[in-house]
Amino acid sequence: MHTVLQYIALGLGARYVLAYPSWIAKTDKAGQHPDGGTPSYHRDAGVLKYVNPKIGTYGLSPDDNGGMIPSVSVPFGMTRWTPQTRENYISQVPYHDADGFIHGFQATHQPAIWMGELGQVLLTPGWTSQVKPLFEQRAFAFRKEDEVSTPYAYEVILDADTDGEHDWDLTEEASGGGPVPGGAGSASDEVRNGANGRTRKRSVTVGNFTRQVQVAMSASAHTSHLRFDFQASESQPEESVQPYVSIQITRQNWTGQVQIDPEKREISGSNPQRQEYRLGPDKAESFRGYFVSRFSEPFASYGASLGGNISEGSTSASGELLSAYVKFHHDTSRVQVRTGVSFVSIEQARKNLDVESPESMSFEDTVESAKSAWLEKLGRVTIEGVNETDEEHDPRTIWYTGLFHALQYPSDFSEPTSNDTNCARTFYSGYTDSVHEGNDSYYQSWSIWDTYRAEHSLLTIFAPERVNSMMRSLLQIFDWSGRLPMWANLVETNIMIATNADAVLANAISHGFRSFDMQKAWQAVRKDAFEPPHNDTGLLYYDREPDTSYEARAGLTSYMDHGWVANDGWSESASRTLDYAFDDAACAVVARAAGETSAAAALSERAKNYKTIWNGETQFMQARNGNGTWANESWGWTEGDKWAYTFDVLHDADGLAGLFDGGRRGMKARLDAHFGGGHNMHSNEPSHHIPYLYSLIGHPAAAAETVRGIAWDDYNATSAGLSGNEDLGQMSAWYVFSALGFYPVNPASDEYVVGSPFFEKVTLRLPAGAATGGEAEAAGGGERTLVIEAPGAVAKPYVTGLSIDGKPVDRPVLRHGNIMGAEVITFEMSEAPTTWGEDGEL
Repeated sequence: MHTVLQYIALGLGARYVLAYPSWIAKTDKAGQHPDGGTPSYHRDAGVLKYVNPKIGTYGLSPDDNGGMIPSVSVPFGMTRWTPQTRENYISQVPYHDADGFIHGFQATHQPAIWMGELGQVLLTPGWTSQVKPLFEQRAFAFRKEDEVSTPYAYEVILDADTDGEHDWDLTEEASGGGPVPGGAGSASDEVRNGANGRTRKRSVTVGNFTRQVQVAMSASAHTSHLRFDFQASESQPEESVQPYVSIQITRQNWTGQVQIDPEKREISGSNPQRQEYRLGPDKAESFRGYFVSRFSEPFASYGASLGGNISEGSTSASGELLSAYVKFHHDTSRVQVRTGVSFVSIEQARKNLDVESPESMSFEDTVESAKSAWLEKLGRVTIEGVNETDEEHDPRTIWYTGLFHALQYPSDFSEPTSNDTNCARTFYSGYTDSVHEGNDSYYQSWSIWDTYRAEHSLLTIFAPERVNSMMRSLLQIFDWSGRLPMWANLVETNIMIATNADAVLANAISHGFRSFDMQKAWQAVRKDAFEPPHNDTGLLYYDREPDTSYEARAGLTSYMDHGWVANDGWSESASRTLDYAFDDAACAVVARAAGETSAAAALSERAKNYKTIWNGETQFMQARNGNGTWANESWGWTEGDKWAYTFDVLHDADGLAGLFDGGRRGMKARLDAHFGGGHNMHSNEPSHHIPYLYSLIGHPAAAAETVRGIAWDDYNATSAGLSGNEDLGQMSAWYVFSALGFYPVNPASDEYVVGSPFFEKVTLRLPAGAATGGEAEAAGGGERTLVIEAPGAVAKPYVTGLSIDGKPVDRPVLRHGNIMGAEVITFEMSEAPTTWGEDGEL
């Protein structure tokens, strides 16, 4: 870890600059039109020039890969479009920055690297005499310097003369479906040992291209627009060599359908694949991902294939490894393809095309629409006074890309019914296995064990217009299933632990959002808090245990009896105990908002159950068995260990400090040992709040040092720029908040804890409704401007004073309402540690 003096030295070259990083300058080459001009759509990109969608696309293993892709869509879009360099499955996403071949351009609904794909479709150009439908056959070599990745468009040049077969080892078939086929895992040795051996308690180098395909891709929420330019540096190839586009509908073991309509220049079909089908109780048996692709040029010929068996002239087909293709006349130089995607029907996919990508809309129009959607969000923030370090650590690129990542989730699965922006929405629900229609969006992709920590607080600031609708989606899922989601993709998967949707609802309430049914919210969290899951005493509920009911708070039976989850009865017992205590605190917030004051008081008292697994002798949290004895200190943890989880008390830092010998001094010493001994794993979420605990126990200067160290060590502006999985915005949300100078340690509350702002001045043009719970029409609900200033912050990491609109703040805590209502938040910064905030009342 770097010393504070090193960070100060790194900041000495700071100045107010707004410059293009070199990676965006590559548009001058790769973004050229065939006539040599630079596309106009890269102009007026504003702050999007700082976004590098390739951050988080590299890693040596799934755990140290950010799990991101250089995707194109709009904020919260249902479908993201990405170049495919490998077939994705659970533990592998469709793009890796180390790969040397592109195999097509994929509509993906895989929200995270440890979640599965569903209903995907893939388009690949070709320029050969024979169609190449298989993954390993359709490989195109490309040069990294020819890639241009922005939030609104992706561009690349492909070598049309790439020979041979490549990358079969990167297919889903070669992997056997990945490490967890169908999403199902097995009980770990640790879990087996902790439960006395039971799993059930009852019974390439590339030269110059002579022929190339120049690809440009943009997208909306439910459609894509692909442009393929077929270019030859010499004379055109013989007539038997024709440009074509192949569409892969399904992979092995999944039966899809396809139809080809030459008169309409249209290919349509469906794909039922859902990779985590073994997880959770809802089977979504009629699920299909539907698509309609429309082509700009007439078909010269067409056909379908099953595996490598091509049937020319076929207009329909059904089966596994299903593809369709269309060839164009040999002198065709440009083909444009618009593809609509739907989870409702082929007719709805066609409607999505008509609404979002009509024939009258040029490729440039599509790009401008996507660009405008992202500028409406990211363009609200202006950053000045930055650490002018090397290109690979430009904090503006890290920050704006972080916000770009965070505003992709959760995904809005609803689809338009007309061109009217206020039209009814339709969507497929896997819970009911049917199609619904209503006047609200429907959000899915809920990685709540990750995102409850900071991602949802971020959304209340940067996307307040969506928060109430998101809460209504959670409650809609409760209506259908009888439970709030834990990790829901299309349906519940039971991945991870605890009922942290309780905290997401409490977060919205604490931040002033109330446009959802408060009584239903209380009904939902009350069930989480007091009703154990089905067969609670008969299942271990280990991670990815297949074919189980809704996990909810597995081990709640023990938790209510003993105050802790017994390690000899349930997996991940110590982490569950700590998370359930926090979730009790969150439930108390919801209860209070629903007028249930006595229940709120009881839950607040039960939220102290974290103390039941404190081992005063070792000064660590530790799992316990049903009879009260201590379990092995390495057992009972979820993606962490005793070091991280000893600090996993987000809602009661002072109560935690009181457990240590010496109180706050003892906790400070253990925090020092945690960070100084290399125990902090910022690559995983349980560590995210820990550096801010320094501030809450009277040591803000230590928090400042530690936060800046983590920001430098665990984030950068390269494809390896995330030290761990992005996890639907949480990794980035940590950086976005930390750079502003505060972080939501207790996301069930309205408080943010002060760390150390990275920039000298940030101007935020807050969206309408940010200060009024998402209600733009309410009094005071219009747009407002907030300035966060920290003169000298680049070279001065320590806070020596803080004020809101000139009123001093003497403790390292800010409240959401005060931030949203402020005009100027001023940090006074120092090069040396200060005593500010040490004695402030907490």
